[in-house]
Amino acid sequence: MELWTAFILGLAGSLHCAGMCGPIALALPMTGHGFSSYALGRVAYNLGRLAAYCLLGVAFGLVGKNLVLAGAQRWVSIGAGVVILMSLIASPQHALTAPLCGIVAWLKSGLASLLRYKSVASLLLLGCLNGLLPCGLVYVACAGATTTGGLLSGVEYMLLFGLGTWPMMLAISLLGRTVRAPLRLKFQKLIPVCLLVMALLLILRGLSLGIPFLSPDLAGSHGQASCCP
Repeated sequence: MELWTAFILGLAGSLHCAGMCGPIALALPMTGHGFSSYALGRVAYNLGRLAAYCLLGVAFGLVGKNLVLAGAQRWVSIGAGVVILMSLIASPQHALTAPLCGIVAWLKSGLASLLRYKSVASLLLLGCLNGLLPCGLVYVACAGATTTGGLLSGVEYMLLFGLGTWPMMLAISLLGRTVRAPLRLKFQKLIPVCLLVMALLLILRGLSLGIPFLSPDLAGSHGQASCCP
């Protein structure tokens, strides 16, 4: 999966992030006195989110690397695309969810506890926990990271996804207000379109049609790699 798709996914989905995680960003406690301390705390919070995405990139990039060695990456790519398409058809809100109630409850408890503290370190950890909360867009990004087929490329993919969400989330936490609801609803209509494009790209990549950048010959590349001593 091309890395630029991660940034576009994060950028287009950032208004969804504003609706889901905006309340947390608005509830961030003050750190120190003055605007510089205030801004530092907000930057730390968003750096924490990026760190969480990078950790996910390590995990899913490693999975993708092992799948390349096993020659199964193309089928996982097709499967991930099909799952995203099915979720778009099955869910009226185009949301991908999972039965992770216990983990979610633990993360929310940690978020609530950290909101009581007023330090840069606590905001950094708060952002990290927030980045690990179940989110349909993050699931899609993780699927893309898996198809990159490498640990470092998986981290890069998730990092670019996080950077795509950065302008909106940083603006919300700094300005202390969300985007107006009517405008947010208009932009949220782009989210299922982005998911559809991502699903089609995953399927196209998995088909290994030999099209440069879009559908490279994964089967041929794997075969060549297996012949090397």
